[in-house]
Amino acid sequence: MQRKAYVPGIAALLAALLAGCTGGSGSKGTAADPKPGDISVNTPAAQPGKYRTLPEACAAVSHDTLDSLLPGIREITDQDRRDTAYEGQATLTYDTDRRVGCGWKVESTDATDHLSVDFERVVSYDNAVSDDSRAQDIYATEETAADLPEASASATPSGSGSATATPSATPSTSASSSASSTSSASASTSVGPSETPADLQPRKLSGLGDEAFLNDKLNSGSSTAQQRTVTVVFRTSNVIVRIEYAEQPAASTGTPDSKEMQDKARNLAHKLVDRFNG
Repeated sequence: MQRKAYVPGIAALLAALLAGCTGGSGSKGTAADPKPGDISVNTPAAQPGKYRTLPEACAAVSHDTLDSLLPGIREITDQDRRDTAYEGQATLTYDTDRRVGCGWKVESTDATDHLSVDFERVVSYDNAVSDDSRAQDIYATEETAADLPEASASATPSGSGSATATPSATPSTSASSSASSTSSASASTSVGPSETPADLQPRKLSGLGDEAFLNDKLNSGSSTAQQRTVTVVFRTSNVIVRIEYAEQPAASTGTPDSKEMQDKARNLAHKLVDRFNG
């Protein structure tokens, strides 16, 4: 009887030792498991952008604005053709949640006008980079590619160009400000004619979204008439908006007015900002 009692005792001791070993290895495994989880807990994902959708591009520009930018629409007498001109042509995209656009082309007795708008909603797929930060990078690349004249930087804070340039001139250079402005305009390959004033040169814009710039190019078209293209690009949170407005006069000697076209393009840009923020 004593021998039979002794064997279960040994078995119980072995079972206890095995349980202890198993428990020890289990506790080590439990301590190691949370490590990957700790990284996700301690590193919160970057904030998503303000905008989750995009407006319909062809409906984003009002008829009144199109009348101003594309005066040929008002010359169309057939109502169906006029309605079609207002509708524009949607840009082909493969993800309308991420990018949409629309274009218009209208001829008038004086010129042929083109307008296009493009909305891009930027989404970052890097948890460490926010949508806004990614949009800033894309915008910065486009601004750098525009190669804005350095002289325009001094007019950036005011957004009014020459009104700020005059007070900022030093006494030693104020006497030659007129000559330097002419020289600067002449040196710009984007603007064209040397008579273009400094406040109409390509430049950064203030008070338009989070950041914005304007470009102005005068190029010879298929004929001797010169086509002017004004581009306004701005960013509001994680959306980048691009406006391109071009005009080519019907007369071979015509030159589109820079100030008028820039004013119209900027006016449209402000309306689009209001549309996003409204």
